[in-house]
Amino acid sequence: MTPPAAGSRSAAFFDLDKTIIARSSTLAFSKPFFHGGLLTRRAVLRSAYANFMFAVSGADHDQLEKMRAYLTEMVAGWDVETVRQVVSETLHTIIDPLVFDEAVRLIEDHQAAGRDVVIVSASGTEVVEPIGAMLGVDHVIATTLVETQGKYTGEVDFYAYGPHKATAMQKLAEELGYDLAASYAYSDSETDAPMLEAVGHPFAVNPDKTLRALSTANEWPILVFDRPVALRSRIGLDTPAGKAAAMAVIASTAGAIVVSFITRRRRHSAPSVRL
Repeated sequence: MTPPAAGSRSAAFFDLDKTIIARSSTLAFSKPFFHGGLLTRRAVLRSAYANFMFAVSGADHDQLEKMRAYLTEMVAGWDVETVRQVVSETLHTIIDPLVFDEAVRLIEDHQAAGRDVVIVSASGTEVVEPIGAMLGVDHVIATTLVETQGKYTGEVDFYAYGPHKATAMQKLAEELGYDLAASYAYSDSETDAPMLEAVGHPFAVNPDKTLRALSTANEWPILVFDRPVALRSRIGLDTPAGKAAAMAVIASTAGAIVVSFITRRRRHSAPSVRL
């Protein structure tokens, strides 16, 4: 099959955590992983504390790197099949209440306009791919960990974070013929500045302090997403056919468990747009 000519179409790239959903997707699974025998109670409490701190005050690059190192070390030796099973059994319960209605409507609008939609997330493929499938997006860029003999080694195969997101977007654009100058990107975090700068139409969503300042300086639109909606009912997964399709996708998804490092700071008073 001959690939499309470069720049023949556009795409819309969405960060996941705090852009499509209202919190960290990976840390949200702390309790299910505990009940599945993967996490200790102390690790659950630490993950919950980290999630709280990201929500109320944000974290700088060094803090995020320390948390990444801690969590990748923690998952070393985890059984891949157990992780897959825990995610498949708890995905709807964990993620359904977290999805922003505004994000789903934007995804639908871009698809109606003929654009591919791509989720670009530092979270692991085992979380991002099922969410992407349920949302009906075209492609997913996510973090993966190395596995050997059915267990995670604790090493990172690809870290979809910071400038690595932009690099992966550029690679995908070359493969599929996206015109990045005509494309869109959405994120909440200063660490995703390279992702936003890679496209012609960047948008800040519920931005942290630094991204808000950057958006104001560059005249990037600022969007406010504040209406979480049950994903299952929003996209028809409460029907028998929808449930069957979702479970088939989740059951076939293999991936790795990694931390999502999306910063969040208190909002300042720059003008915002509600959808």
